[in-house]
Amino acid sequence: MNQILVTKKLYITPELKRKKKLYKFYFFLSVFLVFTLISFYIYAEVDRSKSEETSQAILDEFNQELDNTTADSDVLIAILNDTSEDEGSSSIPENSENQPQRTVSSKKVQSTNDGFNYSTIATISIPKINVNYPILDGRTDSTEETEALLKISPTKFWGPNPNEVGNFCIVGHNYRDTRFFSQVPTLENGDYIEITDESGKTVKYSVYDKYEVAPDDVSCTSQLTNGKREITLITCTNDSKLRVIVKARSV
Repeated sequence: MNQILVTKKLYITPELKRKKKLYKFYFFLSVFLVFTLISFYIYAEVDRSKSEETSQAILDEFNQELDNTTADSDVLIAILNDTSEDEGSSSIPENSENQPQRTVSSKKVQSTNDGFNYSTIATISIPKINVNYPILDGRTDSTEETEALLKISPTKFWGPNPNEVGNFCIVGHNYRDTRFFSQVPTLENGDYIEITDESGKTVKYSVYDKYEVAPDDVSCTSQLTNGKREITLITCTNDSKLRVIVKARSV
């Protein structure tokens, strides 16, 4: 019996002890790494949720300003119409869609947590993928500013003002879920995108092309549109290696 115990004890060599300690170290290291990754994931989700809330708050504020401007404009038009009838003057000019021209008196400037200033210049709605966000525009067009704005909402990347002739380019994050431009890569030719500008005018655009390019390829921002109004949506592929480009033309 003693001999058996001695034999078993002899098998616990220094090398075996070293391996045992190494296995423990790797185990605790793995647990730590898993815990760290989970923590980062939770933090990222919380941060994205806050960004979504911030974006929707900006959207609500923009729409409220449009509603207030519309109400004020309607009152003004009623007065002018009454005056024109009395004096025999011409009626108030209207746009191509027979709607009174309205403009927001001034752009409200806001700031990111990083200190970058921006304003809301339009909203984008894509019914097929349930997208409804404000479009932000910074002041410096720097990479740092764009990255800060993209954390809040889709952002103007290049081009004219919303709904003007030219190629209005909008960039948005792909979070691989349903937020921001995550579902933009699923759009197909014929799908509709609506842009509402600061005057309250909504223009519908129809997708006519979709393709992928390298991150440094900015040919999609070309302003050669033959005098037409176009928009370009830009986001990442799911592996972030390429950029998805969605082109649409006003209907």
